[in-house]
Amino acid sequence: MAVVNTNRFNFAEVVKGYLDAYNGLTAEALTTVIPKVAKESAQKLKSVSPKMTGNYASGWTYKVETGRIKVGATVYGNKPTYRLAHLLEHGHLDRTGKRSVGQVEHIKDVEEWAIDEAINRFIDYMEDHTI
Repeated sequence: MAVVNTNRFNFAEVVKGYLDAYNGLTAEALTTVIPKVAKESAQKLKSVSPKMTGNYASGWTYKVETGRIKVGATVYGNKPTYRLAHLLEHGHLDRTGKRSVGQVEHIKDVEEWAIDEAINRFIDYMEDHTI
């Protein structure tokens, strides 16, 4: 920690400077971590999704949204198979009126991994780039 001279009544300016630096570091960390986790989540979904023809599994992609005060990412399935996600996980009614059994819950596991991974990487980034 650096020693700061506050003898000239500049305490508010010093604190403001540290807060501005921390704010910039937080934004930098989020814009670095979120896209990487989103890309890896899409790749994980491609590998763990059910594969009958391969169209559903290969359709996973991601989109990163950045704004002035937000950074976010969405992992989603492309057309034409995006409607299958809920049906594959939870089952559906078939032609005879019976309920089909859902296959493995692949989205929920990857979602939980992505949330934990984003938090851990954010914390690691902030610790590595201290002010």
